[in-house]
Order: sequence, then C-alpha cells, then structure tokens
Amino acid sequence: MAIAAKHLGATYNTTDFPSIINSRTYVICGDGCLQEGISGEASSLAGHLGLGDLIVLYDDNHITIDGDTDLAFTEDVKMRYESYGWQVLVVDDVANGLDDLRAAIDEGKKCTDKPTLIKIRTEIGFGSPSKQGSASSHGAPLGVPEIEATKGRLYGCDPSQDFLVDEDVAAYFKEQADAGDQALAAWDADFAKYKEAHPDKANELERRFNGEIPEGAFDDLPTFVFGKDKANATRKFSEACINAVAKKMPELMGGSADLTGSNCCQIKGAGDFQKDTPEGSTLRFGVREHAMAAICNGMFAYGGLRPFCATFLQFAGYALGAMRCSALSKFGVMYIMTHDSIGLGEDGPTHQPVEMLESLRSMPNMCVVRAADANEMAAAYQIAINNVHTPTVICCTRGTVAPLEHSSRDKAMKGAYAVIEEEGEGAPDLVMIATGSEVWRCVDAAKALQSNHSIRTRVVSMPCQELFLEQSEEYRRSVLPGNVPTMSVEASAEHGWHRFSHAQIGVARFGMSGPLEQLFQKYGFGAENIASKGKELVDFYKNLGGNVPDLNCRPTFVNFQA
Repeated sequence: MAIAAKHLGATYNTTDFPSIINSRTYVICGDGCLQEGISGEASSLAGHLGLGDLIVLYDDNHITIDGDTDLAFTEDVKMRYESYGWQVLVVDDVANGLDDLRAAIDEGKKCTDKPTLIKIRTEIGFGSPSKQGSASSHGAPLGVPEIEATKGRLYGCDPSQDFLVDEDVAAYFKEQADAGDQALAAWDADFAKYKEAHPDKANELERRFNGEIPEGAFDDLPTFVFGKDKANATRKFSEACINAVAKKMPELMGGSADLTGSNCCQIKGAGDFQKDTPEGSTLRFGVREHAMAAICNGMFAYGGLRPFCATFLQFAGYALGAMRCSALSKFGVMYIMTHDSIGLGEDGPTHQPVEMLESLRSMPNMCVVRAADANEMAAAYQIAINNVHTPTVICCTRGTVAPLEHSSRDKAMKGAYAVIEEEGEGAPDLVMIATGSEVWRCVDAAKALQSNHSIRTRVVSMPCQELFLEQSEEYRRSVLPGNVPTMSVEASAEHGWHRFSHAQIGVARFGMSGPLEQLFQKYGFGAENIASKGKELVDFYKNLGGNVPDLNCRPTFVNFQA
C-alpha cells in the first residue's frame, strides 16, 4: 500500500496540487508477525525503497501462543530493522499514558526517506489479576470473572455492565469521525479545483479508482496468423500481450522475483520504481516471492492500480499464502507464471511443477489459464483484466509451441473449445483434451489416428477449467459429449482431470533434468504415445460392447446452505 501511495503521488500530484495523493500506511504487528519469513522479505524491500510513508507499530509483548518469546525469538529486532535501512524508535511504556507513543508517531511522520518501526514495550492482558503477562491471555478469552475484576480494578467501570461505551469515549470517537468528515470535504473541494486545472489527470485518476477498463484496452492484443507468424514460446506471446494492453492501461504495475528476462514481463518504456524514481511502474521484487504476491495484494487494496507479478510456476509454492489471500479478498491480481511444466528442461525436478496446477485450480475464486498459442494468450490477458474480483494465474511455457491453425481468442474465452473437429458426420470416436504445450501434440496425434486407424478424433483445448465450468450445460456437452471415450493430456498431475476424461496422460512422479523434447518423449507426451494411448482407450470400450460411461450423467450437489 505504501508503494501504491508513493507511485500514485508521483504520477498525479502537481506543483500546484502537491497533496492529491498523500496518505500514510500504518501497520500494527506483533512478535509472531516478525517471526514470519514474509516480514523479512517485505521489510527488506521497504527499507531499500525508502518508503517514508510507512510506519509500523510493533507490539513488543514478549508473548506467543506457546509462551514467552525466549522459547524461539531472541533476536535484536531494533538492530535487525536498522540493518534493513529503517528508522527505529522505542517506546518503553504505554501503560501510564500515550504521550510518548504520540511523540514517536509524530517523529515517524517527519522521516520521509525511510520507513519507521516503533518498538512499543507492552504487557499482554494488562490489568488482568491472574493472566497479565502470560500466554493464557493470548489465544483464549479472559473469562467473565477475570473481565469483571479487570474492569473494576483498572478502569473504574461497573463490572456488571457489558459492551458499555462511556459518554466521554463516545464523544471522543465522534470528534474523530467529525474531523475525518471535514478532512474528506476539504479533499473533495481540493480535487474539484484539481479537476479544473488538470482535467486529463483527474479523469484518469477517477477511472482508475473506479476500476473501469479503458475503451479499446484489448484492441491491440496480437492475433496469430497461421502459416505466416513465427512459432514461439507462450511466455513470449505473454510479453507481447502485456505490452499491448499496457499502452492503454497505465495502471498495470508490477514485475518479477528476479526473473524478468526469463518471465518476459518487462513493460517497454516503464521505468523502475525506486527510492528516487517513484513514478516508475516496474517493480524489482528481488527473490522474495511471498512478499511479492502480498505487495500486489496491498497495491490492489489501495486502488488505482492493476498489479501483476511473475516467477516460475513451481515457485508459486513460496507465494501460495498470499495468492490464497488474493482469492479470499477478491483481489484481481495477475500472476504470470512461466516454465510451467517438465518442459523447462535442464533445471530439473526442483524447478519443474507437477502438482502446482492442480493446487491452484483447487483454490476457490482462483482462475488458472494455460494458453496453447498466441491467440489463447490474448484471451488469457483479456480474461485476467476483466477478472477484477478474481486473481488469475497465466501459465506460460519456456519452450516453443507449434502453431495451431484453428485456435481462437473468442472461443478460448469460454474456457474450452474444439481446436480440431473430427472428420465426417456423427459423434467422434475419441476426444482428447489438452492444455498449453500439449495441444499441438494432440493435434498431431489426432491426424495420425485418422490416417492410420480411421479413428475420428476431436481435439479440445481447455485453457481454463474454471471458465468452462461456468458455461451452459448445452455448451459444455457440445464440446465434451461425455459418452465418447475421452482422454486428457497435460504435463502435470492428472488429479482433477477425472471429471472431464475417462483416461489421463499426466505426470505421476517428479521431473528430470534433460532437454525438453527428450523429457516430453520419456514422460509419454510425444504424439506417437498419445496416439497409441488414444487407440488403446477406444479399443478398451469397444471390448466392453461400446458402453462408455457418460461423464456428464451424474448429480452435482450444492452443499453450502445460503
């Protein structure tokens, strides 16, 4: 959020209106928060960027759920944060008054070139006769007797009264609310004058904070012309798409976890967001995947920006907690994840995702798109940008994918479609479903099945399971009849494909180090093996008298009680 404020201020503030965007970001954290790895990642970057609009109030109460912090947390937090490049202030006592804390906050506001941590020594459960300073007051209610004793002993309240707000407290909060209303009215008046003086900036700022997609935002997305345009890796198609959209959507802001060249996510002409260049929109996250995703959440929550971030798909594992928060919070963050299968080659099993696609697909309110070519990648970006309240993972290949003659951006927007129709009349003999770099291999296999065995094969590209499941039953059945032998082909775990297919070609073990094509052949994703397994599936059901279980003929339960 502090990054968003600093960037938007540098973009929209003017010499005559220097405070249109001038907010500060306050954080309240505890000992447990500073033990989490993400605190180190984010705080290190905040110090590097000199985020003077960020003030963290650290509740230093020396207690965690298990007991005293001496059990596991004895570092010198002050020295740690000073080494990050923060200003660190210490307040030793807030039990006997808040003047020192107020003074520290004022001091933090004066520091404009570095973030501030205010280390506040507190005692948990303060005032509780038997639980003050103990872990028992951390994760459980004090209990009625203890609450009553604390009220009378410390605050002079009537122990028999529950949820009572004293008149002086209510009056103080009303005073603060009135002050906030006055500040808002003053800002509105200031913005009206700003709009007269700078109408283009004001209109653009309003559009961005209203979450409106500019007219023609998708007009420049590339269209692949079969037989003319060059084959490439889908990460290169992704690069073309993000640059096409960025021309009309300056709110796109983000970057990579130290893999910009590999992720192909650099927006041309976008300078770096750094301490001295806050107007830049390229973020250098460094090797901080968890913080990277969390920072994007904060930027989206602030408003006026459509954040994106990038890394290898396998490294989404480092960011999953924050990605889940994107989905839970309905933040339309764009995740660009390249090197999306064993097809990344010699980096080997540590970098080759197997379970990651299914892990992401199983997450509620998460859209996962694995495009097969340039046209489907254009659809992926249109889907992602339209998904204002749903994060989208755009999965990209490292290796080159063969051109698809009949791919379609419009059809890909429905989640799945027939990229190759079966020859002749009537239902197909076999349906193959694939995603990404496996689609063209299925096309080659389908041609071989037709020419060598007269097996009329339909190839379905399914870039996005979630979108396909949102389509009408009529459309879904028109693409996947359900009662025709159906085989899924994806260089990933086969889990999750059983609802769409009778048999699966997937990855059931970790990857290996080796050249891309050798790995695809070894793991069964060559066109010859795909054709062989397709014929085997057709023969399997022929031997059962042609009785093919209808995948569409089963109940769907809605179990959540609204």
